[in-house]
Amino acid sequence: MDRDGLADFLRLRRSALQPEELGLSPGSRRRTAGLRREEVAALAHMSTDFYTRLEQRRGSRPSEATTAALARALHLSPDERDHLYSLAGHTPPPRAYRTDIPSPGLARVLETLDTPAQIVSDLGVTLKQNRLMEALVGDQTHFTGLRRSIIYRWFTDPDQRRQHPEDEHLMHSRSFVAWLRSAQGRGADPELTELLDALLRESDEFTELWKRHEVARWLFPRKVFVHSLIGNITLDCQILTGENLTERLVVLSATPGSEDAEKLKLLSVVGSQAFGSESLVS
Repeated sequence: MDRDGLADFLRLRRSALQPEELGLSPGSRRRTAGLRREEVAALAHMSTDFYTRLEQRRGSRPSEATTAALARALHLSPDERDHLYSLAGHTPPPRAYRTDIPSPGLARVLETLDTPAQIVSDLGVTLKQNRLMEALVGDQTHFTGLRRSIIYRWFTDPDQRRQHPEDEHLMHSRSFVAWLRSAQGRGADPELTELLDALLRESDEFTELWKRHEVARWLFPRKVFVHSLIGNITLDCQILTGENLTERLVVLSATPGSEDAEKLKLLSVVGSQAFGSESLVS
């Protein structure tokens, strides 16, 4: 453990974070830049005394779990997270680590886009959507349990398929299965195992497609969405992977000057009116 280096790094990263970035009130009595020690401690689910001792170079060595919690609380990039682990005397974990909070850099990219986009995990869990994506497919972030995964919902809930024409359903199914095969290649993963076991138990279609052993993140770049207000709309789909290999930025776009581009403009006006939140993007 590099006690001095750890203390300096924690202090500097804390001072670089602004309360507004984390949904905290800046307050009128805040006299120093960045977060307070007690705020970081609360975000990392540890005592303020323990965190303060780390910054004062007199704390005990944080465990790997505590180090991971600090990395999340401070919104560290993958490189910063690895550095924090090294300072704490631990081997950095693999870059493909799953979290419910999207990487800050990828989230900022999402916020700049003026076309439907969302960040999803390698298990199909939607972590963050922009306004246009929510208007197109509904709120995908409110589900719980296995239903958080759009892959699980696709194979277990028939209503999830009504957003795409029936003649595209098989291709969506193949794409989802191949997506999970790609995730499986990274080794032992309890969350993936739980999802696979449930799908193999509950869906004959998934079981048959799983036997094909297709491996890919995406099998077709264009798809049709069925929307109750703007009708059918055909969009190009691009998948961008961040430094954290479990996160993907899904970006949908229309050909400039096309009828579909005009429908996207209309979508930005009508928003998610009269559109259910139980829909799906695949």
